[in-house]
Amino acid sequence: MGDAAYTIRLDSLEVMIGLGIHPGELAAPQRVLVSVAMTCRYPAPPEDRIDAVVDYDHVREGIHAIAAGEHIMLQEVLCERVAALCLADRRVVQVTVSSTKPDIYPDAQIGCEITRVREG
Repeated sequence: MGDAAYTIRLDSLEVMIGLGIHPGELAAPQRVLVSVAMTCRYPAPPEDRIDAVVDYDHVREGIHAIAAGEHIMLQEVLCERVAALCLADRRVVQVTVSSTKPDIYPDAQIGCEITRVREG
């Protein structure tokens, strides 16, 4: 049994969050979609127990906690905070985080995506 990479995904989590720099964004929370793809390493196949793998419930709850916190000006900062949350688990070796504001423009969605890799 050797180590293998698994991609754990949390797609389009909808949160209400204080995010943005414009007056309307500063006045009230807005709908934001957050997606996460974590590349995780553990023995293959993993034991059939939740503590043997990365639990996306923890990631989901952490994103909700970030959304309930202080106002964030930039999507880049939101993505960095979510990436740090994911990389706190040593089994996560890479994470891609995207945030999307679907309601800013009537004809487009705007967003940010980052990828961070565990150093060492």
